[in-house]
Amino acid sequence: MSDNKLPRNVVISGTGLWTPPHSISNEELVDAYNAYAERYNREHAAQIEAGELAAKPLSSAEFIEKASGIKSRYVVSRDGILDPGRMRPYLPERSDDELCMQAEMGVAAAKQALAAAGKQPEDIDAVIVGASYMQRAYPAIAIEIQGALGIDGFAFDMEVACSSATFALQRAVDAICSGSATTVLVVNPELASPQIDFTDRDSHFIFGDVAVASVVECGETATADDTWQILGTRAKTVFSNNIRSNFGYTARAADVDPFGEGKLFRQNGRKVFKEVCPMAAAHIESHVRESGSEPAELARYWLHQANINMNNLIAKKLMGDGASEERAPVVLDRYANTGCAGSVIAFHLYRDDLQPGERGVICSFGAGYSIGSLVVEKTGG
Repeated sequence: MSDNKLPRNVVISGTGLWTPPHSISNEELVDAYNAYAERYNREHAAQIEAGELAAKPLSSAEFIEKASGIKSRYVVSRDGILDPGRMRPYLPERSDDELCMQAEMGVAAAKQALAAAGKQPEDIDAVIVGASYMQRAYPAIAIEIQGALGIDGFAFDMEVACSSATFALQRAVDAICSGSATTVLVVNPELASPQIDFTDRDSHFIFGDVAVASVVECGETATADDTWQILGTRAKTVFSNNIRSNFGYTARAADVDPFGEGKLFRQNGRKVFKEVCPMAAAHIESHVRESGSEPAELARYWLHQANINMNNLIAKKLMGDGASEERAPVVLDRYANTGCAGSVIAFHLYRDDLQPGERGVICSFGAGYSIGSLVVEKTGG
């Protein structure tokens, strides 16, 4: 476990949010999936009847909302997703001379964060990109974003699934506390839609695309009106196979389809719910008390946005009868699960009403298992 009381005054001084232009409702997604499932079942009727294949079950918008709390999601491209003959997005390949899609998303969010923090590219010492999936192995997406923004310094990618944002923010804090940087740009471009199996009833609705960015810097250099002191960080990982994606370059050496059965996102939802909820609640409770506060007294919990039932259970554990959507805001109803970005989206959208001195927690949890949290206090604004 990583657990820090910070030796320096470190603040989040700006955030940015890039939302894709296209949204897909549950109803639209279900219509496409059910048309695919009915076609599949007709074409494989003999094998299904012989017990050689399982029939594709049908879905409904009501099932999705009850199971997850999701009503719609944003995607970089609707093309192909709603086509029963394709069931995956169409994203034209770009040349090596063009900014890749993930970098383009990240740059858009980063420009907003820099403007909010009152920073220019020359003020940034490092760029860290954290995301659940990387569009390529190398060069690092972070270095591409660094180059596109004209930042001098160093940059690197990191991946801890749905905790990549909070873990990346902690690495930014570590860099500042160690003296290797004074201002760090953290970018989380979640391009999830290409990794979704839109033919799987139990997971085709879960994810959406988005990009967020945060500026982390020494409190002494911060000039923004809206600043949040990071009082402490905490990270924990425990290995589990209950959330897994096996897509990888070694598939070609194993002579298997890299997009075949079991290669894209999959999870054992019941086990994840049963195991992660108590882990996350205990993690946050301990971290908040370590910072000198009581969980029930905190003004805001910006929780990971994976499943409304998980969030409600964790919020109830932490805040008791005081739990509410105002204190634990929800964005997954319209953004869906955006991988590591969800808690930062919530922080970006739902913090302006807090007063100086009030505290909150930014927390993510997901595959690994991994849990990351930051206790923050409003110091300006």
